Amino acid sequence: MTHAIAPRSGILDIAPYIGGASHADGVAEIVKLSSNENPWGPPASAVAALERAARTLNRYPSTDHLALRTALGEVHDLDPGRIVCGAGSDEIIALLCQAYSGPGTEVLHTRHGFSMYKISALAAGATPVDVPETDRRVDVDALLGAMGKATRLVFVTNPGNPTGTMLTPDELVRLADGLPADALLVLDGAYAEYADDGYDGGAALVTERENVVMTRTFSKAYGLGGLRVGWAYAAPDVIDVLNRVRGPFNLGDLQLAAAEAALHDRDFVTRTVSETKRLRGWLAEALAALGIPSDPSSANYVLARLADQAEAEACEAHLRAEGLLVRKVAGYGLPECLRITIGDEAACRRVADNIARFRGQGV
Repeated sequence: MTHAIAPRSGILDIAPYIGGASHADGVAEIVKLSSNENPWGPPASAVAALERAARTLNRYPSTDHLALRTALGEVHDLDPGRIVCGAGSDEIIALLCQAYSGPGTEVLHTRHGFSMYKISALAAGATPVDVPETDRRVDVDALLGAMGKATRLVFVTNPGNPTGTMLTPDELVRLADGLPADALLVLDGAYAEYADDGYDGGAALVTERENVVMTRTFSKAYGLGGLRVGWAYAAPDVIDVLNRVRGPFNLGDLQLAAAEAALHDRDFVTRTVSETKRLRGWLAEALAALGIPSDPSSANYVLARLADQAEAEACEAHLRAEGLLVRKVAGYGLPECLRITIGDEAACRRVADNIARFRGQGV
């Protein structure tokens, strides 16, 4: 019997997001390399700030996040008035879809892009449009060709997830230039800290244009995935709209205090990002020596390309049995690949050694 109370069209088409595995049957100790987390944990400064903030849990947090926005402005040389904070960049993605799309409109995302773009578009009643990539890289021409009168939002992860590949500044400009007049380009910079050549996540492009939004997160380089703190930088009119639709207390004092402390802990960020880049290069080379290629990554993971889906699934199962959890990405259109988060040195060496044994090349 069909229930008389039904959700809006599109809601039941959503396949719920499934995070990276955090346990393996029959394995007591695991190394989680499936969610792109910072293996060195949160900075001690953030933990201390969280403990201090816990003493006033009886009070509501600020609604304007002024202290954190001011700190973000200082660190990134941005106007705090053009910053909005959210419960992870996931919330900001959802708010953008809620505010700027809806029935009769389209939200473009790329074939291997973050799955929350499609989920948030469907939740808003919009039609998600899956645009092919070329060799695991965003294809600007394909995106421009897919745009039409119904396009309202175009989501691009840069660096890409799960690919780790990047668009150049010139390609981003060409993409922004080609947008319909009533559409926004959203640059998801969740992994911007891990890119080379001083990439700013798209901030300069946002400063120059009203049709570009940059989203960022504290979940990766800052080691605060468990607290869910993200932010966006956009034109004042866009920020005004997002502030109208977000919940007034979408971030608690614990989140705000820990994020501000982590932001100011530049030594922690510099050290962990540098070590991640070093180990990213090491692991990519180790995999290549085993005959497993990966595209040059600008994120905190490598996308290992196995021979086919069967080998990828068998390799993932072998690693899981050894307590090493990596991410299968068939749901992102890459069934022959495994996304491997860069862990600490011991974890990276264990991954390489176990894949060597899996391929019969180990000791």
